[in-house]
Amino acid sequence: MEMKRIAILIVVACLLLGLLTGCKPQFQPGAYTDDAGRQVNITEVPEKIVSFGPAITEILFALGLGDKVVGVSAFSDYPEEAKSKPQVGDSWSPSIETVVELDPDLVLTVESIQLNSALDALGYNYLILAPSDFDGIIANVRLVGEVTGKTSEGERLARDMEQVVADITGRVKDASRPKVYFIIDASLDPNMPYTAGPGSFIDDIINLAGGENIAAGAATEWALMSIEEVVDADPDIIVIMTMTGGVPTITAEEMEEHIIWQQLSAVQQGKIYIIDGDLVSRPGPRIVHGLEEMARIIHPELFD
Repeated sequence: MEMKRIAILIVVACLLLGLLTGCKPQFQPGAYTDDAGRQVNITEVPEKIVSFGPAITEILFALGLGDKVVGVSAFSDYPEEAKSKPQVGDSWSPSIETVVELDPDLVLTVESIQLNSALDALGYNYLILAPSDFDGIIANVRLVGEVTGKTSEGERLARDMEQVVADITGRVKDASRPKVYFIIDASLDPNMPYTAGPGSFIDDIINLAGGENIAAGAATEWALMSIEEVVDADPDIIVIMTMTGGVPTITAEEMEEHIIWQQLSAVQQGKIYIIDGDLVSRPGPRIVHGLEEMARIIHPELFD
């Protein structure tokens, strides 16, 4: 009887002091809203989860859910354990047959008409994770934690990410804002590489890191910027993203030898930097590491 009384008192204490003590239910059945505005009913903690997105896979493993991940997208290569999971294709060419074989309780996916329609037709419970900015990425960490019974872990990870953002933005708040040219892909045309426009995570990262994106006025998130436009903007810093395999599509040496690129102040002053593309393009936990790396590139004087 005494043990029962103690147990009741603990439950009451958690209910009354939840915000202070961290005592809160790890899972609450109900309707959860995804990034497409869909209401998805989740009544039980999922035991078998399929991830259609490298960043989603990273969130799941960061929350300690690796043992419940039964399938991952083709480009899910982090952490190392993710490579051993069955692959389900990607959102553009999904292997629906594999999904059916795995029979997941929950699918976490990016927004894809083809894939989402197939999941609807098969009756699978799925959440679309398609954040548009840093706040959205952090909100997704919390959401994944809530729907998988890892609420505390999701909250802890989200707060850690928020702390990194707050620390970096606080450091660069009063600093100058150098002009930054970010190269995503120069493989198709080295004279007109793809760059990061407004609404992209990379644009968000440049701004938070204390820089000014010269492509901020582009018409799309992933924009083509002519070599003439770049020369006119004359960026202070050039940052080149690595692609699959950790290799950039254009090197500093190639820019230094190019008859037009070599005219840029950043090229002449050797201010060309390489950054891990996975850290700045995947909307998952490691994006704060991308933000920190970008801040160190733009304001090395503030990050000794």
